Amino acid sequence: MLQIGEFSNICQVSVKTLHHYDRIGLLTPAEVDRLTGYRYYRTEQIDRMIYIQRLKRYGFSLEEIQRLINISDHKELAGALRRQKDRLKREQQERAIILNELQTHISVFERTGDIMTYQKGYTVEIKNSPAMNVLAVRSMMGVDEFGKYYGTLFERVPKERVTPTGLNGSKYYDEEFNHESSDVEVFIGIKEKDKADVVMEPCECAMTVHHGGYSTLSEAYGAVVSWIIENGYEISGKPFELYIKTQFDSLAPDDWETEVYFPVRKK
Repeated sequence: MLQIGEFSNICQVSVKTLHHYDRIGLLTPAEVDRLTGYRYYRTEQIDRMIYIQRLKRYGFSLEEIQRLINISDHKELAGALRRQKDRLKREQQERAIILNELQTHISVFERTGDIMTYQKGYTVEIKNSPAMNVLAVRSMMGVDEFGKYYGTLFERVPKERVTPTGLNGSKYYDEEFNHESSDVEVFIGIKEKDKADVVMEPCECAMTVHHGGYSTLSEAYGAVVSWIIENGYEISGKPFELYIKTQFDSLAPDDWETEVYFPVRKK
């Protein structure tokens, strides 16, 4: 048996962390002395501790680790690890995009002396949105879940014998945006009006084009709303996006193109 200090040194984890893991039931001492309160661990618990540390390094939360360490089905466990690998790859790609954005921001700032230049590069115009027949799904979803919902829509294409137009987008219904869970409708355009879930009629909109990754779309939204206020319009409907150029066109994030629409009316 190993005292908690010895176990701490062997596994290179603090005693405070071991106490926390005990409280949440993640790693309970093999024995606790009733008189002294000393905690003791078995040598075989070292493997469990090292496994926990590795899962933490992979980015799993303690709550997720509690579930993973009790999974005995190999396929289920392998699936969880693969999904985490995919998530880490997405985060790595996002960090690369952010790093590139930061470098561009630094370069422009050093050249112009204006730290807010990136917010002034949008041209906003009044135009009618395109008429669209769409397959759509509306749900409370996080931004990271968009792909899943688009997947269900594209699965319907061959089953329902419809023809995609290549014009896809999303519409936001909540008054407040929440990255983890918002009322969002994602849609894909189709040619067949009689088979559409929704027919989106043209409407007068303030529109701008955002170039780059989706993480900075808020800048386009800010530019449009500021323009609306400054030019005597008011918002008359829910905003939506159309994805004109995306990663599916084999383009780098810097070359992605998104149209941002806000239905408006003149005050």
